[in-house]
Amino acid sequence: MSPTGPQGDPPTPERGRARPAGTFKVGTIAGSDVLVSSSWFLVAALISVILAPQVEAARGGLGALKYVVGVVLAVVLYGSVLLHEASHAVVARRYGFRVTAITLHFLGGATTIDAESRTPRQEFWIAVVGPLTSLAVGAVAGGLWWITPDGLLRLGIGILAVSNLLVGVLNLVPGLPLDGGRVLKAAVWGATGDQHRGSIVAGWGGRVTAVSVLFWPAAQQALTGVAPDLLDYVLAFVVATFLWAGSSAAMTHARLRRRLPALVARDLARRTLAVPSDLPLAEAVRRAQEAAAGSIVTVAPDGRPVGVVNEAALLATPEERRPWVATSTVSRALAPGLTLPVGLSGEGLLRAMGSEPASEYVLVSDDGSVFGVLSSADLEAAFRATAG
Repeated sequence: MSPTGPQGDPPTPERGRARPAGTFKVGTIAGSDVLVSSSWFLVAALISVILAPQVEAARGGLGALKYVVGVVLAVVLYGSVLLHEASHAVVARRYGFRVTAITLHFLGGATTIDAESRTPRQEFWIAVVGPLTSLAVGAVAGGLWWITPDGLLRLGIGILAVSNLLVGVLNLVPGLPLDGGRVLKAAVWGATGDQHRGSIVAGWGGRVTAVSVLFWPAAQQALTGVAPDLLDYVLAFVVATFLWAGSSAAMTHARLRRRLPALVARDLARRTLAVPSDLPLAEAVRRAQEAAAGSIVTVAPDGRPVGVVNEAALLATPEERRPWVATSTVSRALAPGLTLPVGLSGEGLLRAMGSEPASEYVLVSDDGSVFGVLSSADLEAAFRATAG
């Protein structure tokens, strides 16, 4: 149950955010889409079965309807999870971040934020508000439990109180991908000035937590007096795997982003020939070969780039026709956002490319003249080489 930002994947520009497979939209909250994973139905059924004896004890004679009541309680529980995640979204939006979705899944929920926190303070408040919300819901439900008559309503309020207090406390455990891990990351970041070191320290915290969860069933009887059953071992394995995978991904992501400053647009640019749009294609090709240029850009009379020659269209044009065809006829027009300053580097370069996904971008100097062409494939190859 933690806010999630960009992960440790290669920095190829995004092709638009499609809805994740196996999810469906049920509405919006705090300006963000609310998605439910298909795995939620599995956990709803599991909660229904687990709570059936308690429902029967609170209201006898329900028969099979006790499982329906269990599903209703599962919906109420996930409603409080939604409040937890919505609080992340609200604070992130107040800091100016774009929140694309809140997803409810088997192990709780996740809030997808499209950028990294810029300061330790932002990281701290975006993370800590979720557990604080859960603790507040648990406290309110706990207060209502004392004044509610026995029955199904009291049972539901009691479950809501206990579950939210547990979620609030456990999410403050200092290890990624839990909210407490992001709080630890903010603390280390603030103390050292190194965001990536904060992520790595919090990632190790997550790994320690994962191992602890894995061995919890073995210690359960000694600590609580309750013997573990098969479900305890299965849940411990699932949660430990989730925590280990999340913390490992965060650590990898931090190590990769530490290398981002090495990605400089100027250094990755292909040698490019700028030609007038009406220049015959044969002459443009001849000049490009003579200059050993890997790309051809068409420019307006004032030198402003207006298009990039499409290699496939060029090769499809017979050589005998090229002297009679203008270069602009085989050029791809430059949409807004496909012309970038040559001085971009690191995360600034990735943000600029991610805002307008394309296979190629024209790099321009401070005076507006064409410097070269940057290929997304070249950027990905350089990123992998840097990270290797």
